[in-house]
Amino acid sequence: MTTPVCTSASNGMTRPAPYPSFSSYVRARQPVLLRTARSLTANASDAEDLLQTALTKTYVAWERIEDHRAVDGYVRRALLNTRTSQWRKRKVDEFACDELPEPEPQPGEADPAERQALHDAMWRAIMKLPARQRAMVVLRYYEDLSEAQTAQILGVSVGTVKSAVSRALGKLRDDPELDVVR
Repeated sequence: MTTPVCTSASNGMTRPAPYPSFSSYVRARQPVLLRTARSLTANASDAEDLLQTALTKTYVAWERIEDHRAVDGYVRRALLNTRTSQWRKRKVDEFACDELPEPEPQPGEADPAERQALHDAMWRAIMKLPARQRAMVVLRYYEDLSEAQTAQILGVSVGTVKSAVSRALGKLRDDPELDVVR
């Protein structure tokens, strides 16, 4: 025996739900069941889909469930079985191999870890500069603005930018933390 899951409203009238007890059960227990589904999946929308599938299976079997006080266990089992089936059906794109598929470094290309270490050390050194010098260095070298553009943005003269950037670069050259990466 099959039970229709969806009803048609083609004539403008909707039919009452065949199982009012099921509707009231879903309204009452949905938040708890959704938390259970969320614990089985990676994100909220997958949990909603999983719960919807499990509730559909429960709806189809509603007449066969003898003790409606134990429906939570039935739905939880449906959640777990559905999630297990989804997991088994997933496509596996990874497989074990003898060698790691890492590309060989090209000549002249720096190691990414070393580049990141240099980047981090440089930012720590820049953060030690006074705020005004730091702003000028960032605008000149990270934003790639000219001395005139930097002066205009900061509201100072071009000579002030030149001298402040010169002092800042001197401090960066003398920073002991940057000696390690030189």
